[in-house]
Amino acid sequence: MPVAAIKAVVFLLALGPLARLVLAGTMGAFGGLGANPVEFVTRSTGTWTLVFLCITLAVTPARRLTGWNWLQRLRRMLGLFAFFYGALHFTTYFWFDQWFDLAAIVKDIVKRPFITVGFAAFLLMIPLALTSTDAMVRRLGRRWGKLHRLVYAVAIAAILHYWWHKAGKNDFSEVGWYAAVVIGLLGWRLVDRRRRRAAPHSPV
Repeated sequence: MPVAAIKAVVFLLALGPLARLVLAGTMGAFGGLGANPVEFVTRSTGTWTLVFLCITLAVTPARRLTGWNWLQRLRRMLGLFAFFYGALHFTTYFWFDQWFDLAAIVKDIVKRPFITVGFAAFLLMIPLALTSTDAMVRRLGRRWGKLHRLVYAVAIAAILHYWWHKAGKNDFSEVGWYAAVVIGLLGWRLVDRRRRRAAPHSPV
């Protein structure tokens, strides 16, 4: 299948979680949005933000392990979907949860660690999204790669955001799996980087 066709399929699949929310909210499909629609949407968009962050981080390891270089052409789109769902997650909190009450939001950010780190993660995603175009890649040159390493900090902050949120309920079953995936993907990068640095000095 041509890469363009694969990208189109992935694009449509990535819109699936949004379509589900829209259908659930407007037509009551999939059981509706439950007794607390704001919490449902907040939880769903937050989860899908983390899912797309994990998928984005998995692209490079998958490409190098399989030799499927075309996977690299999906990474930018997947990263933008992570930002898209992150923006929906923040908008739901900012609008439907806090109703644009800036004073309450600032107080929340200062006093609640999981809100603080979640807000920081979203702020770090903004420059990544803004510099995702081909023009910005050319303009920034080698600096582009260094800037986009912020995705590692975003992933760690997202895990902490989720972990501290669940700490209040003492329920780490789901977030533990995401934490394991992120740790595994970041650990693979460290090992791979050391291996590549040592390769030129290895005996033939």
